[in-house]
Amino acid sequence: MPLIEVIANDRLGRKVRVKCSSNDTVGDLKKLIAAQTGTTPEKIQLKKWHTVFKDHITLGD
Repeated sequence: MPLIEVIANDRLGRKVRVKCSSNDTVGDLKKLIAAQTGTTPEKIQLKKWHTVFKDHITLGD
């Protein structure tokens, strides 16, 4: 099971790199990003262009 490297931008000039599995959910990814940035996972909103990702979707999808 290969790991995926996700680069998240917090729009304040800070980029966070997180390695996670393709079986992990978006909610798990938010928890990993929150651990590195110091914000709460509830405040993190992951999007690609205008598409907002829900917490129950796996990263492999």
